Amino acid sequence: MRNMASSASSRGIAAIVGVGPKLGLSIARKFAHEGYTVAILARDLGRLSRFADEIAREEKAQVFAIRIDCSDSRSVREAFEGVLSLGFVEVLVYNAYQPVSWKPTCFQDLTIDSFQKSLAVSSLGAFLCAQQVLPGMVERGKGTILFTGCSASLNGIAGYPELCCGKFALRALSQCLAREFQPQGVHVAHVIIDGVVGPPRGATMLPQRGSIGEQSSGGDGTMDPDALAQTYWHLHVQDRNAWTQEMDLRSSSARFF
Repeated sequence: MRNMASSASSRGIAAIVGVGPKLGLSIARKFAHEGYTVAILARDLGRLSRFADEIAREEKAQVFAIRIDCSDSRSVREAFEGVLSLGFVEVLVYNAYQPVSWKPTCFQDLTIDSFQKSLAVSSLGAFLCAQQVLPGMVERGKGTILFTGCSASLNGIAGYPELCCGKFALRALSQCLAREFQPQGVHVAHVIIDGVVGPPRGATMLPQRGSIGEQSSGGDGTMDPDALAQTYWHLHVQDRNAWTQEMDLRSSSARFF
């Protein structure tokens, strides 16, 4: 873990799981900007530490970088021992995903390892992380859990069974947790990103291709992660008399068929 600022936050901890250079980073920056101590978690600790430096410098916030492998129960437990040592986790954003090729995979060529890994990261990891934070949220009668889904959460897509099955399961988990824990004060929502996430508007980084996830297609409909992060924030601060359980987001320039 790395502490990137000296002043303590007056708010709780926002734990962002699955922080890459686009959506995850934007969500972490938004919650830091709003005064939260932020824990960012992913597999690449070196890159996370650079993100933590960047956010802490820009937002004058406390940021902690913690390594996690969401497909491994022991890794999740050890990571959240670190997160929970910081204080009460008021917000959990589960944004982890297992990248898959843009090119569809013939079902007969799909390996068991690939299928299991995608299920583990998309759904088992979400289950494990939620188990770590829910007791504290229930005890205090407040908290927010936001799961990142995609269009594959709703419709099976030929050539992408591993992605779709993992995201279908994540959506079901979100619905189950919402029905059980929202009456106890915990807001659980599923955010469907119906589009391709690109770099923030004005960023100089070049679009990349190669795997489905936090990458830009470079074409019409590319979504700004900073704009998406604003929606995650709005979900967190919603009045409990009008909580959203599921929301789908898409670019106004996206083409519909």
